[in-house]
Amino acid sequence: MSAQSVTVTDPTPIPRAAEILTDEALAFVAELNRRFNPVRTELLEARGVKRTKVAETGKLDFLPETLSVREGDWKVAPAPAALTDRRVEMTGPASPAKMAINALNSGAKVWLADLEDASTPLWGNVVDAVLNLRDAALGSLSYTSPEGKEYRLRTDAPLAVAVTRPRGWHLEERHIVVDGEPTSGALVDFGLHFFHTAKALLANGHGPYYYLPKMESHLEARLWNDIFVFAQDYLAIPQGTIRATVLIETIPAAFEMDEILYELRDHASGLNAGRWDYLFSIIKYFRDAGSAFTLPDRAQVAMTAPFMRAYTELLVKTCHHRGAFAMGGMAAVIPNRKEPEVTAAAFEKVRNDKTREANDGFDGSWVAHPDLVPICQEVFDAVLGERPNQLDKQRTEVSVTAEQLLDVASAEGDATEAGLHLNLYVAVAYTAVWISGNGAVAIHNLMEDAATAEISRSQVWQQIRNQVKLADTGNTVTRELVETILDEETAKLRGEVGEEAFAKYYKPASELIADICLSEDYTDFLTIPAYELVG
Repeated sequence: MSAQSVTVTDPTPIPRAAEILTDEALAFVAELNRRFNPVRTELLEARGVKRTKVAETGKLDFLPETLSVREGDWKVAPAPAALTDRRVEMTGPASPAKMAINALNSGAKVWLADLEDASTPLWGNVVDAVLNLRDAALGSLSYTSPEGKEYRLRTDAPLAVAVTRPRGWHLEERHIVVDGEPTSGALVDFGLHFFHTAKALLANGHGPYYYLPKMESHLEARLWNDIFVFAQDYLAIPQGTIRATVLIETIPAAFEMDEILYELRDHASGLNAGRWDYLFSIIKYFRDAGSAFTLPDRAQVAMTAPFMRAYTELLVKTCHHRGAFAMGGMAAVIPNRKEPEVTAAAFEKVRNDKTREANDGFDGSWVAHPDLVPICQEVFDAVLGERPNQLDKQRTEVSVTAEQLLDVASAEGDATEAGLHLNLYVAVAYTAVWISGNGAVAIHNLMEDAATAEISRSQVWQQIRNQVKLADTGNTVTRELVETILDEETAKLRGEVGEEAFAKYYKPASELIADICLSEDYTDFLTIPAYELVG
């Protein structure tokens, strides 16, 4: 099908796709791409230029040219009523409908409807996610399982407020072609969602709210702001209706928190501390900087590590100084009812983590499973009381330097062979499920998404490059050792999933992980080559 010079290239029938892929919606997506995709491309090129410059110096610092913004007296626009209380945010994909309904019904204040890290850009997923979000905005979302079980939106308590996360700037969407070129995944996600839901959400007393991922500079935030201004005019919606929360999940963005909020100040709602992507970004950005930036096993890198404390305390201070919400990180525990003691210990760890965030001044935090909602709620209730947030908690005592943000060597812990095994297992297992069409995967009682796969495979690459000595065995990480362990973990997965799934998904996933971990050149995003394996 086509609308003007817009073509949808996937011939696979998708139920109710015609409701989303209308000529009017596709025309809007096309206009977004014509106006803004060239700027996106330039900004992606600028990322590479900046990283090369940082690699030459081994340093990153706050921008001297934006000092006036950091020292200026300004605030973001006041939050709309629907977003003043964000103490618990449930995260998860917007497809399938069952998961969307469970998230909306979870009791959380907000649902991060994830079209990015917890989703695979299988074309059917993209369309279905927007369809589910549209139906949710209309109040008509429902699902009946093959066994006859019905899932409907609850009417006995408030639903979570949906905040949608489109894909990052780096990903393309090959299934919508504009003027002969693939489109931006971010612009497709935002365009289809905004076009079909904005007015319905406003009628509900909510609005088109977004989480913006993977940004590396305030210029990328400026691009989003330009898109928002255009989109609101296009649909004749008042300026400032859109609200965006930015994930500070890259190391260069940590040096531009003020600037990012400033660029989005009429549309900004807050910043979020994204743990795994942040660590992944540090490895990626300083991959040539030697052992000073080599991390211990990812499970040992606590949020209490000095360089992570610097990052989160700067985030809270910046947000509250500017009247924006500071959102805490993910609790990824998945309850295992067969192992109640393990689950209880994990829940206690979550409680401690959320308590630290609440006491530090965060206004809310993320959980990945409905069973964690009451824990997070209880912790933030104890700190907030009747207040909807703690914007009034100014962290004026916090002063963070560039050196503190980059003090990766301050992290306690060791790199171990057990951790290497786990990284390779998770990287292959997650990638296999991702290319099969599912972006949120329970592995070893944790909800894994693209961010954990990225940090896992990045650590392996980093350990090879720096010939890291493993604390538990004394072995040095070499290509040969990684090949041997990858073979062992792949064989383990083969026994767990069976021959059919192994041949279709796990074997190509293992080959991809081998390619990117053993390559001399670092692959910026696992999901870009993995997208070529998606049906």
